[in-house]
Amino acid sequence: MARVLVTRRLPGGMDPLVEAGHELIEPDGERSFTHDELVGIAPEADAIVCLLTNSIDAAVLAAGAPRLKVVANVAVGYDNIDVDAAADHGIAVCNTPAVLDETTADLAFLLILAAARRVWEAESDLRAGRWAGWDVDQYLGRDVHAAVLGVVGFGRVGQAVARRATGFGMEVLHHTRRDTGMAGWRGDLDRLLAESDIVTLHVPLTDETRHLIDARRLALMKQDAVLVNTSRGPVVDEEALAVALEAGAIFAAGLDVYEREPEVHPRLLAAPRTVLLPHIGSATLATRTRMAQVAAENVVAVLAGEPPKNAVTGG
Repeated sequence: MARVLVTRRLPGGMDPLVEAGHELIEPDGERSFTHDELVGIAPEADAIVCLLTNSIDAAVLAAGAPRLKVVANVAVGYDNIDVDAAADHGIAVCNTPAVLDETTADLAFLLILAAARRVWEAESDLRAGRWAGWDVDQYLGRDVHAAVLGVVGFGRVGQAVARRATGFGMEVLHHTRRDTGMAGWRGDLDRLLAESDIVTLHVPLTDETRHLIDARRLALMKQDAVLVNTSRGPVVDEEALAVALEAGAIFAAGLDVYEREPEVHPRLLAAPRTVLLPHIGSATLATRTRMAQVAAENVVAVLAGEPPKNAVTGG
């Protein structure tokens, strides 16, 4: 029997670990273990199941070595884990790709529609009693149907959003570093931004993608363009985005992720024509449960001496 440190109680999905006879080390209630607690408990653990809000850094990994065999992130991204340090200690790192693709794509398209049609502004006015009745020039948004959608990053989630766009009669462009061989590919991101009516971001957070959308690139977008981000917060320069929205340089934005979560830039909170959600891209019971289950299955495989299905490697 191995001991598996689960950083926070999850809404299900730990059955593979229990069925394999492993012991779970979990915090009480709904809280998550603090970083100091993780450092303190790691030497007692053979595996860690963590969330993207947990920093599994060199200190945690060094404390866990040599007993610690695997860290399984209940997320697709893994920028919260020092993958190189894990490799140095011979610790496997796993994630949960594919599980949340369709759910996240649903949320991205919701933000596309809500931002383009000024849904948040209209609903807020109605709830606050500021709506005086229908008027011909009230809450004028922009059409989504037949618009040009620019998808930045064309992995599983980006392609899932593109499939949804076809149902709205949208022309879909996409940007990746390498030619996909598919219609609509743009190797030049600047060109895609200039051509698109709506831009949706689906790239991982790396040194190259940090502030990928900055003041210069926002200035390339159409004045009536919409920007949506469901990837990672630091991909967008929030200060620059707020300035662009205040100046009317772009029409609207829909965000589910932020640079310094849970903090949101105050200028962004006050910016016009924004839809801001609290990182709920994968937040359905079925998807979050399956994510936890996949993480658990990866741990079971490693502890059994087998290769995990979803191993990640350092850069």
